[in-house]
Amino acid sequence: MSALQERRLRELRSRMLVRAFDHRQRRHARGVWFRLRRVLTFAREAYALPPDEAKRLLAEGHRPEPVSRELEPPRIILFVPAAQVATIASARRVAVRLSAELLSAECLALVPFETGDRG
Repeated sequence: MSALQERRLRELRSRMLVRAFDHRQRRHARGVWFRLRRVLTFAREAYALPPDEAKRLLAEGHRPEPVSRELEPPRIILFVPAAQVATIASARRVAVRLSAELLSAECLALVPFETGDRG
């Protein structure tokens, strides 16, 4: 086997190992990223909240999205009307996309679009 063939074989094995790792990681996530992206598609705006405000919203009857418990560490993700979020002075607006800023928020309030069903 020539040096060129050996190098190409090493490169091929390296690509196969990376691909196998990627597929294994997708299996371990069990579709949580797909479900989180799906929830975000129904949100017009997103706000990071302090934990005490999120607990207050939970006490008022807002239900957390199931995908929030599947993340590690678990988070609180709620759909809240825009008028109610506007009354929370400590709410910090974040972009509605999978970003470090959104994923680092412990509690999220998502404002739904005006029309349409989430489900």
